[in-house]
Amino acid sequence: MLIAKGILKAFDAGTYTATVQLTGSAIAYIEGVPVSRGIAAAEMTAGRSCALVLFSTSNFSDAVVFAVYG
Repeated sequence: MLIAKGILKAFDAGTYTATVQLTGSAIAYIEGVPVSRGIAAAEMTAGRSCALVLFSTSNFSDAVVFAVYG
């Protein structure tokens, strides 16, 4: 398990998932990342920093966004 920092690129309120760019990577985007329901949809604006848990270092799609800030 790894906690990582990212930048929110897109949010889908219908599925409550996000597209996140991992900090330090110009091309690594993770799509369809589940977002904690404790985060209001209004807080999920593109460009905000976010924190996510990666449950597998070999499968980045196995993750969850648990915080947004900035």
